[in-house]
Amino acid sequence: MPEKVIPIGRPAAAVGRAQRYEGGPFADTLGRSLRDLRISVTDRCNFRCVYCMPREAFGADYPFLPHAEILRFEEIARLARILVGLGVRKIRLTGGEPLLRKDLPQLVAMLAPLGAELALTTNGSALARQAQTLRKAGLHRVTVSLDSLDEATFRRINDADFPVARVLEGIEAATRAGLAPVKVNMVVKRGMNDHQVLDMAAWGRQTGHIVRFIEFMDVGSTNGWRMDDVVPSAEIVRRISARWPLEPVDADYRGEVAERWRYRDGAGEIGVISSVTQAFCRDCTRLRLSTEGALYTCLFATRGYDLKRLVRGGASDEEIRDAIVAVWRARADRYSEIRTAETAKQRKVEMSYIGG
Repeated sequence: MPEKVIPIGRPAAAVGRAQRYEGGPFADTLGRSLRDLRISVTDRCNFRCVYCMPREAFGADYPFLPHAEILRFEEIARLARILVGLGVRKIRLTGGEPLLRKDLPQLVAMLAPLGAELALTTNGSALARQAQTLRKAGLHRVTVSLDSLDEATFRRINDADFPVARVLEGIEAATRAGLAPVKVNMVVKRGMNDHQVLDMAAWGRQTGHIVRFIEFMDVGSTNGWRMDDVVPSAEIVRRISARWPLEPVDADYRGEVAERWRYRDGAGEIGVISSVTQAFCRDCTRLRLSTEGALYTCLFATRGYDLKRLVRGGASDEEIRDAIVAVWRARADRYSEIRTAETAKQRKVEMSYIGG
């Protein structure tokens, strides 16, 4: 992680020798089990979205990770196998933009036999040409980021002059390939795209895709977050329900990120992700593996744990397993529950480095 951007984003120290894990259930300090693994396969992205990788911070001279520092597919698969053995049931590939990682379907094929649900989050720019290959390799489903259907607004947000139509083509290609139901994430920022919430909801009703509205979050240190820019999920639900009445849907499992709502007329459902106004830290079961092999226990983390040192230093699977268990057992993160104007200013790991 380039130090001039977020120096404390690099692993603070090696995990070190941990107490041996003897098997069975284990939890963190708040009683949360480990269920979900998010793997960032690249810190690069071809978009410069204003809420994630603003161009003024991630310009042409930005020092992305050199190839030698990035985990190899074999190393990722090894760590994923160890983590599945510890209870992980869902693996999500992220970035940056994961489809920029060369030969990504090969990694999918290596992870598929582990038996975990395998998903991917993408900006959709390269999805049309890769969807079928990814499905054949073993990917189960895909989530696409799409912050506006309006051409001018979308190009302004992605700051890469990328057209909406090509993302929509990717979504339809994913649907045809069997990567359904496709979920579509819209980060809602007041004054940027909140006036298009109903348009996105109408599109979801028409196409059958599940649109999820995400509160603008203070991830990292470069997106200029302000509480005034947050559109609370409750407001979004009220807006949509005033047009098409909604009713709540029970969560599929404990720790599900999105709060689900369905249309009373049967035209599908939406989700809202309320990390700012309705923190769900108490049920968080997610662990994140960065592009260069650092383990992070929170999206808003200020430090990580260097698993790559163990992987490339000759550690056994058991030693790596014990180190992961020790990190999880010490976990006490609940950032969104204790967020203040001051904590929002803290230097934190960038979302483009560890995925959303």
